[in-house]
Amino acid sequence: MNARLKIVVVAPDLDVTDPDDDHAMCQAERSRNLRIGLLENGFNLVASLPADVFLTERLAQLQPDMVIVDAESDARDALEHVVMATRDAPRPIVMFTNDGDPGHARAAVAAGVSAYVVAGLSHERIRPILDVAMARFEHQQALLQTLASTQTERDELSAELRDRKLIDRAKGLLMQRQNLSEEEAFRKMRKTAMDKGLKLAEVAQRMLDVADLMG
Repeated sequence: MNARLKIVVVAPDLDVTDPDDDHAMCQAERSRNLRIGLLENGFNLVASLPADVFLTERLAQLQPDMVIVDAESDARDALEHVVMATRDAPRPIVMFTNDGDPGHARAAVAAGVSAYVVAGLSHERIRPILDVAMARFEHQQALLQTLASTQTERDELSAELRDRKLIDRAKGLLMQRQNLSEEEAFRKMRKTAMDKGLKLAEVAQRMLDVADLMG
């Protein structure tokens, strides 16, 4: 993985107003260690942002290649902001947290997190974690693209079959009511389509609509 990937860290403010708040001090220390680890591994840390309503706009401006969520007790809230902010422009999301609840981990992965890491802030672990997260994200995106392509092909085939049925029904109607051969009925429908600048299926649908109205 390119070490110069642009990375944004979403984390709470490092400033702790109460030095006696051991929990806040511990969280701030974790966040500092994460930033130091990213810089020591040569990553391009472009910004550290809070998980708030402005996150979508800020990510759109910064265009990071990866988003890292550093959260603890408020991990779920932070993740919701990040998932919403990357919904229209998917990016790999890596979550570092002390929350080892398996249910929370499963929910995070289901929401789109590429890597959910509990107490994994040792500097030597950061690069392989991000490598795996990027590889997993790219694999998922390739699968989604394949699924979307397959669905498009199915939709096109379904539309083609539907049009063919319409044309066959309209052709049969002409053959019956105007005593035409199949080839003559088809030529007449094709000429009408060319004269009116319509698709053959559109002409067929109009003919069937008129036939339904007239009984």
